[in-house]
Amino acid sequence: MNRPPDQPEQPEQQALFGWEDTVPADPPNRGGGFRDSPRARRMLNVREVYAEPAALASPRGRQILARLPGVPVTEVPGHWRIPSLHGNDGNIARWTRIKSETLVLGVRQSLTTRPNGRSADWIAPGASNGCAMACAYCYVPRRKGYANPITLFTNIEAITAHVRRHVRAQGPKREPNQCDPHAWVYDIGENGDCSVDALICDNTADLIAAFRELPSAKASFATKFVNPDLLALDPRGRTRVRFSVMPADDSRLLDLRTSPVSERIAAAADFLDAGYEVHFNLSPVVLRPGWQRDWAELLHQLDDVLPGRVKAQAAAEIIMLTHNQQLHEVNLGWHPRAEEVLWQPAAQETKRSENGALNVRYARDIKRDALARLRELIAEHAPWLRVRYAF
Repeated sequence: MNRPPDQPEQPEQQALFGWEDTVPADPPNRGGGFRDSPRARRMLNVREVYAEPAALASPRGRQILARLPGVPVTEVPGHWRIPSLHGNDGNIARWTRIKSETLVLGVRQSLTTRPNGRSADWIAPGASNGCAMACAYCYVPRRKGYANPITLFTNIEAITAHVRRHVRAQGPKREPNQCDPHAWVYDIGENGDCSVDALICDNTADLIAAFRELPSAKASFATKFVNPDLLALDPRGRTRVRFSVMPADDSRLLDLRTSPVSERIAAAADFLDAGYEVHFNLSPVVLRPGWQRDWAELLHQLDDVLPGRVKAQAAAEIIMLTHNQQLHEVNLGWHPRAEEVLWQPAAQETKRSENGALNVRYARDIKRDALARLRELIAEHAPWLRVRYAF
């Protein structure tokens, strides 16, 4: 049925696939595998590409386009501000469709590694910006405007070379910290989801391969998408996967186009057995009626489902919800139900983030009490789950 042009499409809240339905992973660069399956194409069915000329001319850009025969390509001077995409307020009604059907290819100009000290020691220059999933609270689109599809950076050789140089310049890690007792930890997916990026090209595989040869460092990325192709990448303990989890009711409302939380939990043992370190992000913690009951249920599920070998090495990050006025206004145009729980001015206060953005977070006393309560729930229902940090 055709939808009137001014009527927003309904958010896609159904599960994309079940973990038990996925196909075995092939080694990278050989075709086949999950990335070519019908289920993966439900996540990404690219029908238009915007690309910088340098990205089109690069080996990685040519590799990506070879997988997209017949897809029209529009050349743009830069990937960050594309007026017909990011500056078109009519795109709000197509928020999730654009994520599935549009791809941007660019060249990352700024190759800098920033100190972090919370989740990771360092934030590496990421190989992507944006995502095909549609989490209503995501911070990445706050400065983009009215669309946030994946932007893939095709100069992956320069990115990995920069990371290698930076790791080697640090030398061995001499003192343990909350990031890791022995290795320098580099977040390689700050502004995207490496599991989804791997549906399109080998950027994620190249980064994992680079860290495999760096004994003093580990890659780290958070994900809400179970991509079994990653099981074939042989990380040899040098990559930490952080599966983001939240109560199922919250996920159905807020984590649109993601793998169900139960599938993420079920995949943890397979990733550990494939050579990854597996941690969990309890993220974001959204305070609404019944939140304590539902988080207790989730923690009990983790305790019940995860085998002992996963529990023995697991750790968690707790991340309380941070929101943003501009994103709130965009969300009202495509998913207003999400804002009923995300936007709570009576419980939130303004916060200036490290990048200068003005955001809102739970008031200090409310956040402190909620974190204390969540730690109590962990101690009661999943006492094996070490909390690395809470924010």
